[in-house]
Amino acid sequence: MRALVWHGKEDIRCDQVSDPEIEDERDAIIKVTSCAICGSDLHLYHNYVPAMLPGDIMGHEMMGEVVEVGRGVNGALKKGDRIVVPFTIICGECDQCKRQNFSVCERTNRKKNLGDKVFGHTTAGLFGYTHLTGGYPGGQAEYLRVPFADATHVKVPDNLTDEQVLFLGDIFPTGWQAAAQCDIEPTDTVAVWGCGPVGQMAIRSALLLGAKQVVAIDCLPERLSMGAAGGAITINFAEESVVERLQELTGANGPEKCIDCVGMESHVSLAQPDTVYDRAKQLMLMENDRPHVLREMIYVCRPAGVISIPGVYSGLVDKIPMGQAMNKGLTFRMGQTHVTRWTEDLLRRIVDGQIDPSFVITHTVGLEQGPEMYKVFRDKQDSCIKVVLKP
Repeated sequence: MRALVWHGKEDIRCDQVSDPEIEDERDAIIKVTSCAICGSDLHLYHNYVPAMLPGDIMGHEMMGEVVEVGRGVNGALKKGDRIVVPFTIICGECDQCKRQNFSVCERTNRKKNLGDKVFGHTTAGLFGYTHLTGGYPGGQAEYLRVPFADATHVKVPDNLTDEQVLFLGDIFPTGWQAAAQCDIEPTDTVAVWGCGPVGQMAIRSALLLGAKQVVAIDCLPERLSMGAAGGAITINFAEESVVERLQELTGANGPEKCIDCVGMESHVSLAQPDTVYDRAKQLMLMENDRPHVLREMIYVCRPAGVISIPGVYSGLVDKIPMGQAMNKGLTFRMGQTHVTRWTEDLLRRIVDGQIDPSFVITHTVGLEQGPEMYKVFRDKQDSCIKVVLKP
C-alpha cells in the first residue's frame, strides 16, 4: 500500500509499504477513505518531538471502512462499518478509561517503559506519533490496523460526508475539550491564542457553550477571517498589543478563560525579548519549547480564571511566571484529548446541524501529494488552514 513515511527532519515521502494485518484478536483493519494533516504532525516534521524512527507511518486523523475484524472484537464492529478512528488508542477497561480519562489509558502504550521515562507516567498509545506513545503506524495511508478496535472507534452514519465527520477523531473534540474544561459561564470572555484548525474549533465550541464573547488571536489574515466568520472578535498580534486590546475588551479585567491552541512552537515578533531568549535556549538545547503564549496568558488572565492548554508541549519550558499564576489563583487544565468522552455529543451536534466541521478545510488532495502539502501547510502558503488527503 501507499503511505506517508517519516525519513527524518522535514523529509516525508509517499512510499510503498506492507499492508497491515490482524495481529491481535481485538484488531480491525480499515480501508482509509479520508485522512488529514494535523498541526501536531508538524512537530514531528520539524523533529521537535523525540523518538521518531525512519520508516514510521504518519497521521492520526483518519476514517474509513472496516474490511477485516479480529475475533475478539465481539460484534462491536463488522465488515462494511464506516468509522472515524480517534487518535487516542483506548482499551476501555482500565481504571482511567472507566473514568473517561482516555488519553491516559493504562494499557495501550506498548512502549510504556520508554514513555514513562520521559513523561513520568503512562499515556495512551497514539497513532502515527512518537515511539514514546507506542510507535503505532499512522493513518496517512491506504489501510490502517486499529488496535483495541472494539473500543477505539466512532461509528458514523452513511448520510454524513467524510468531511463532516472526519474531525471527530481529533481537532473537533480537542477544540471542544479545550472550551469545556474552562467551565464557561454566560458572562465570560474567552480568549483563544492560535486560529489554526484546533483554534477554529475552540472558538465555535466556546460560543456553543455560551461564552459572552470570544477573542481570537493570530497574525494570519485568512485565519483571523475564518475566526471572525465563526463569531469571534479578532486580534492580529503583529499589528497591535494583545494585552492592551484584551484589557480594552474586558474593561481592564482580563479574559476569564484563556485557551492555548498554539503549543510548543509559538511565534511573536523577534523584537520581543522573550522570543529571542527562547530561541537562544533552544539552540543551546537548554529548552525544548517556546512558551510565549503561556506567559502571555498568565499575564492577562483575570484573577481566579482558567488557563486551558490543548496545544502540544514536548518537554521543558523556562521563565514561566508561576508566582504570578499562583497569586492570581489561576486554574490550569491541560492534556491530550479524551476523544471518546465527547464524540457521542459532538456527533449529535453535527447531525442536528449545530455545526459542520468541514468549514475548516481549505485543501483536498490525493495521498501522493501529501509530502508537498506538508510544506504548504508548514509555510501557510495558498491560505492553507486544513489539508484533507484522499488515499
